[in-house]
Amino acid sequence: MITPVAELLKLSDFDFNLPEPLIAQEPCVVRGNSRLMALDRKTGVVEHRTFSDLERYLIPGDLLVLNDTRVIPCRLPAKKPGGGKAEIFLLSEQGRNLWTALIKGLGGVGKRLSVASGIETEITAQGKDGVWTVRFHGIADIRDLLPKIGWIPLPPYIKRTPTEIDRERYQTVYASQDGAVAAPTAGLHFTPELLEKLKANNIEITFITLHVGPGTFQPVRVDSISEHRMLPEQYHISEDAAVRINRARKESRRVLAVGTTSVRTLESVADAEGVVVPGEGSSELFIYPGYRFKVIDGIITNFHLPKSTLLMLVSAFAGREHVLAAYRAAIAGQYRFYSYGDAMVIL
Repeated sequence: MITPVAELLKLSDFDFNLPEPLIAQEPCVVRGNSRLMALDRKTGVVEHRTFSDLERYLIPGDLLVLNDTRVIPCRLPAKKPGGGKAEIFLLSEQGRNLWTALIKGLGGVGKRLSVASGIETEITAQGKDGVWTVRFHGIADIRDLLPKIGWIPLPPYIKRTPTEIDRERYQTVYASQDGAVAAPTAGLHFTPELLEKLKANNIEITFITLHVGPGTFQPVRVDSISEHRMLPEQYHISEDAAVRINRARKESRRVLAVGTTSVRTLESVADAEGVVVPGEGSSELFIYPGYRFKVIDGIITNFHLPKSTLLMLVSAFAGREHVLAAYRAAIAGQYRFYSYGDAMVIL
């Protein structure tokens, strides 16, 4: 059902001018030393801190929900039969050595690309939106080779070649479930020391999984935002995580989602009363102003692209005017934006 407010919102309502130098090209020198903006979603008041000050905004009994997906080195340099360069961008595993992928440099069912000595990729089928199905030959499981030949898939707005540093820093310290092609970037700010400190202060922590797909960078191409459709992403909610989340809500403790991926997962699996149901599946939930949240009481997130579905999500939670005003303050204060940028806590 489309809410009246959604029918009135246009893509241009989520546009803003971001100076290019504020788009972070490198991670913060020390993980956890990023800046933190706190936004009161009721009043629109903002405060300026560092991420290590996060505990100032948490109270004993709060539950943090983190996405433990792990980014795979899914960009594979390849060679055409004639020796020219190509690239395979793996999206999701369909079976052993069978993947969906984006391909640069060569397309067509039956075509083959070389990715390493004796190892080839065969294009077996064509799907929608430029997605192909590929099968690897000459290796028992291509996953075993990815750490050696694959590149970390940095977002398109990071204008440089990935380095060894990115293998560590474009990954949360608690990542454990392989499958993402983009990082849940709000979690990049957490350190093991901060997580232990929060636990010692009676902040509960639990993990869910949403394998972030290329749809996180998919531009909205329709003027009326209610017409946009999200690409499916796979999630998993354990029985333990569901019990913890439901218990916190029953006890009137706050549930804070770390990242928009955690928000979408929780809101996707909750029933009408906000009870989180364990299990696995795929989510295509698109959250924009007019959406009524069922589970979460707060969001820890980064600063997002103009006209993006992520900006629309935080606007749905905190109000478009409050969010855009906070973004103007962030620009004036020289905050760093996007995946390797600074953080915001919205309560």
